[in-house]
Order: sequence, then structure tokens, then C-alpha cells
Amino acid sequence: MRWILRGAGGLLALVVVAALALVIIDRASLPKAPRTADLIARGETYQVRIRRDAWGVPHIQGKTDADAAYGLGFAQSEDDFATLREVLLATRGVLAREKGASAAPTDYVVSLLGVWPTVEAGYPKLPPDLRKVLEAYADGVNHYAALHPEAVSPGLLPVTGKDIEAGFVFKQPFFYGLDAELKSLSAPGGPPPPPKGSNGLAVGPSRNADGATRLLVNSHQPYTGPVAWYEAVIESGEGWHVAGGFFPGSPFMLHGHNATLGWANTVSKPDLVDIYRLTINPENRNQYRLDGQWRDFEKSTATLRVKLWGPIVLPVRKAVLRSAHGPVLETKAGTFAIRYAGMGEYRQAIQYWKLDKAKTLAEWQAALATHALPSLNYVYGDAAGNIGFVHNGQYPNRKAQVDWRGVLPGDRSDLIWQGYLPLAATPQLWNPKSGYVFNSNNSPLRASAAADNLKAEAFPASMGLQTNMTNRALRVEETVGTDPAINDESFRRYKYDLTYSDRSSVAAMIAEVTAVRAGGDKDLADAQAILKAWDRQTNIHNRGAALAALMSQPILFARTSGAPEPKPIDTLKAAITTLKTHFGRLDPEWGQVNRIRRGKVDLPIDGAADTYRSVWGIPQKDGTTTADGGDTFIMFVTWDRDGRLSSDSIHQFGSATLDASAPHYADQTPLFVAMKTKPVLFTEAQLKGHVKEDYRPGKR
Repeated sequence: MRWILRGAGGLLALVVVAALALVIIDRASLPKAPRTADLIARGETYQVRIRRDAWGVPHIQGKTDADAAYGLGFAQSEDDFATLREVLLATRGVLAREKGASAAPTDYVVSLLGVWPTVEAGYPKLPPDLRKVLEAYADGVNHYAALHPEAVSPGLLPVTGKDIEAGFVFKQPFFYGLDAELKSLSAPGGPPPPPKGSNGLAVGPSRNADGATRLLVNSHQPYTGPVAWYEAVIESGEGWHVAGGFFPGSPFMLHGHNATLGWANTVSKPDLVDIYRLTINPENRNQYRLDGQWRDFEKSTATLRVKLWGPIVLPVRKAVLRSAHGPVLETKAGTFAIRYAGMGEYRQAIQYWKLDKAKTLAEWQAALATHALPSLNYVYGDAAGNIGFVHNGQYPNRKAQVDWRGVLPGDRSDLIWQGYLPLAATPQLWNPKSGYVFNSNNSPLRASAAADNLKAEAFPASMGLQTNMTNRALRVEETVGTDPAINDESFRRYKYDLTYSDRSSVAAMIAEVTAVRAGGDKDLADAQAILKAWDRQTNIHNRGAALAALMSQPILFARTSGAPEPKPIDTLKAAITTLKTHFGRLDPEWGQVNRIRRGKVDLPIDGAADTYRSVWGIPQKDGTTTADGGDTFIMFVTWDRDGRLSSDSIHQFGSATLDASAPHYADQTPLFVAMKTKPVLFTEAQLKGHVKEDYRPGKR
């Protein structure tokens, strides 16, 4: 799975070597399959309706929270069971049993991070009514699976509440870049993780011409896979009523809105990981030095079951080491221990559940005070006119006076931090005089107008706060920040901004490459002339965007993932070659190059990497790029001056996120390309007259 570790020190080589020694048919390790009739019968005990609107979006109505969660599990399975299945196998650490050796590193990381010991210890401590929700969601998945045995992997069933809990434990640290840290140790020089981004923007009544409160929910995720967005509306008789984005395997709305408040999440990258170089006892490699003494590693064994072909599965055993610092990796460069935010944390589901059910700012802040999520920014708005920004994080309580940014010596216990700074120490900004807050993966010290921004001296250097500014953040300052009377039309126009700022890194790259002497290189001279004349726009008819985007995107991609950055002049020359080879000119229209493809749909699309209309393209053999990340699920949420809610949304594809034969596989893509939206039918009155299907799970 590409959002996790792409390699883990010699694991693939280990698989090959072990294959020479032993190959078996792995059946004994699989759990006994439950009776299909029992799974169906259990599912039929829940009281829930699934109603789908014209776009196929499920509106799930349950008598209790558990009923609603069950309905969501069933509906999500209908639309994308293949991804759900992969998420569950990955979370259990058995994905290689289905995917083969390429998935072995992912399975190893599950053991390395201690996902299941954390779940086994923490699950009984969760509130009983929350466990019912997790188990009900699992029952919805089980019910669908029982009706479609051809889609079920051996050993998958039954899915349990612990599986759903484990998904939160496993995924959360990767949002702030733990995967990149692991890759840098175990597979330096390998492919970088995909870029992580997002925009969040809230504008309060004082800055909106009509006195409304406006919220933009604009996460940038991969288009498909385990962290691709799924849209749903959930309502239970116990007060759970939300609309927004869900991940495969998550029963909770992760961002969006309820009747009275909402929030957007963006990825943050504070310094939440510390790496320690360990000194190994030359006479006993099972020991490391700490405070002048040799200490034994905690040692266990991960058994990776790797599919070779057909039913033939190879068990590969690899040691899992832990020191007093945390998980340990043995690499060619040495032995390193890792300590990271979220290690051993099991309460993520509690926080998400409380956030979903909060009705007021005070209740929402109390939910945030659960302090269970290791990172993620929040941009908040509500019906009462409150707006806010929270640079949320479990910031390590680092006390020693050292430079925490590099590799630390592993022989000093005073460098092993314990616990986190309190939530009150977290950078946050509420109801600034400017009337707006934002984040676009930039420094938390620039979240509003200059006079309202947080000050660096208020936060210790050991927090490792970001200092960067993305182009998207600069453009908020240049659009929203200069408009004192925003309305609905301008708010949407700013969201679909296609411009690179003159202060952006892309502008700096252009300045760098146009200063190079072209000499007798006519192609380079022509490219420099195009870039000098370019208006910094990325609309589909623009004739400078292709050269600029193909030059800058490899650098921006590397920058977001922490990989080594290529030189602009080198990426420019590569762009020149691509455009001349495939288009016969250096200035084709951007829409000829920049495409979004889904089944039979193949359309030009505006935007580029790090524009506010964000589009990350994967290069194709024909010289084009295929959009694969960036803008995905988008929501515009408004509470008018009287607190009345309205919202609309768009998904880059549709509600059937993996079924190519389904009518909703790509039905939203033309609307998405046109930068338009559809209404969110949140209330019964709004949904009335728009229901295209109404059924109980299993009775469609």
C-alpha cells in the first residue's frame, strides 16, 4: 500500500532466500470461517435504512448510533469492498498473503509499530457504547461479505470491532510523515511516499458581506485506495447527524459538518519523530548501550505470510526489536530506534466520535481535548459565527537542551522524552479580528492577517513547528486576505484559483532557469522565453503552464515527501524533451497534457501541483499526465446570519469508488472538472423528492 512504507531493509530479498528453503500451502494459519447464515442473521437485527440520492450518495438513517454505523459499513462495502478488504488485511499485517512480496514491508510495519498489542490492551478501555459502534460497522461489512462470498479473501471473516479500532491505530502516524522517516532509514533512495496536502479556510461574519460564516473543506488525498474519500450522510436517533468524508474502514465522519458546526483537516508536519543511533554490544548483538549499561532488546518475531502463486504461501519470520526508545530498525547504515507521536495510542476513535457529536464550540473543544490524534490541523466554523485554527498535535515533552532535528545519540536516557505537551500549548487561533483563518500545509504562524498571527516566541523550539509557506497559502493571503467583503461567488472563485504567486517557489524556479545562459541551445532559449512570458495561470488553454508544471512538479513532489530535490534546470530539460517528443512544440495547451481519466472519461483539467485548485498528475508514456491526487472531495459549508445551514459538495469520481460497471463510477467527474458542485441533502426536507433507492441492507 503506497501510503505506507515502500521498503523495509531487505525484506524482499529475505522472501526470495527463504523461498529456496521452504514452500508450503498455508491453510492452518487461517481462522475458521463463520457460518454465512449467522453473519446475515446478525446483520438483520439492526434497524436502519439506506437511501441513495441521484448521485448515489448514501443517506443512512438508524435508530441508534450502532444501527447507523452498521448501515454505513454495509453501504461502503457495496461501493468499494475491494479497498475495504485490502485495508483490513493490511491492518492485520497479512496483506502479503494476498498481494505477495511487495506487501511484506507493510505487514512488517504492523508488527514493528506494535499495532495489535496496542489494540488488545486498549480496546477493553473504550466506552461500551463506542465499542458497539465499531462492532456494528464491522457487522455491516460482514453482512455484505456474507452475501458476496466471491469477493472475500480466505481468512477475512469475521471482521470485528478490533479490526476497525486497529485501522485508527495503524494509519494515524502516517499523516505527519512517519512513513517517510521509516523509508529514509530502511530504503534510502526508494520511491517517495505520495504527496500529502489540503486546504482549509473559514471566514466569519465580520468578513462576509452577508454576515454568514463560510467553511471550505478541501482535503488533498489520493484518488483511490485506503485513504481516498467516501461521501455519506449519517443520522441516528441518538443525535449523530453528520455529512462529509469517510475513509474505507472508518465509521466516523473525519471532516465535514453536522447541523451546527464543521471543520476541515489539513496535514501538518511538525517534528513529531525522533531517531536514535544505538550502540550495539560487539559481544552480544541482542544488547544496546544506555546510560553506560548494556540493555537487552525486547524481542519478538513477526511471521509474514507471503503469497508466491495460487494457494502457495511462504511463511517468513523476521525479528522485531524494541528498545527503551521504541521500535528498532537494523539497516546497512546502523541500528536505529524510533520514538514518535502516537506510539501506543488507542483513543483515536473516541476523539473522532466526540467531534462528530459535538453541538457547540465548547463541546467540540472538549472533544479535541481528548488529545488522541498525533497531528492534523483543524480549520473550524459554526452556526454561532465562531471560526478557529488549531495546529493540533501530540507534541513530545522534550526537556533536554539538544538539537532534536538530527539523529540523536541512543545511549542517553534523558533524550527519551515521556508524554506530550498539554493541549493548551498547541498553536491555535480563535475568532481573530481579521475574520478569517486558513491552512494550506504551511506554517501555523501564518494562519490569518499579519496582525492576528501567532508569534514564534510563544512556542519552544523543541516543538519543531513548520516555517514553510506553500503557494496555496500565499494565494489565500493575496485573495481572501485583501477582500474585506467576501460573498458566495468570491469565496468559490478563491477556492478555484489557478494562479502561482510571484512569491511562490515555482516563480523562484523560473527565475533560476531563465538566468541560465542558453548558449547555442535553441530549445532551452525558446523554453526560457515561454517561461518569462508566462502569466502564472494554469487554465486548460494556457500555453505556458505545461512547460512550467512539468518542470516544477517533480521538485514539488520531492519537497512534500522529504525526498532529494532535482535541480530545476534538469527538470526543465526533461520537460522540453517530453513536450517536443509527444506534442511537437514547447507550448501545447495545458489541457492537452493535464488530464483526468476514469473508465471511459478522459477530460482536460485546470490546475496544477500547489495551486489552490490542486491537481497532482502522474506522467504517462504518451507525455500527458493523469490526475491522481490533490483536490478530491470538496465541501462548501455556509451558516447564514441566522444560523441556517446550507452545503454543497463534489467528488472527483462518484460514490462507487471502485466498481467500473456502476452508474456512479465517474458521474461526478464532469462536474468536478467544470469546478461546480451538487447540493448536500442534509435534512429530511432537503432529501424529499431526491431519493432514488430506499432499502434495508441486503434487501436492495
